Amino acid sequence: MSARRPHGQSYADVAAKPAPKSDSDITPAVPADVIYKLLAFTAAMVFGPIGIYFLTVNTVFRGNSTFAGIAAAVTANVVLFAYIYVAWLEDQGDKKEADKAESKKAQ
Repeated sequence: MSARRPHGQSYADVAAKPAPKSDSDITPAVPADVIYKLLAFTAAMVFGPIGIYFLTVNTVFRGNSTFAGIAAAVTANVVLFAYIYVAWLEDQGDKKEADKAESKKAQ
């Protein structure tokens, strides 16, 4: 059976030593603002169409659930296109930053 600690040292001595420094990158793979946008659009996709349906079924369309369903579907599509547009703008910003960094590097 092999020992997991050096001979002559207690477990407390081994545990008290600081962890060896490493060159690994521990930054998150996805930035926090991207996660917050995704959560916001997810909430809008869930609560927006349902809210529009129940808001319009009795107030705007006077009990006509077909038109209220159409309004909910339109709301879901608006949220979807808004998410695509925001993602497209974010990608354009990333490309501009990369171009700036590349031009500074070339100088």
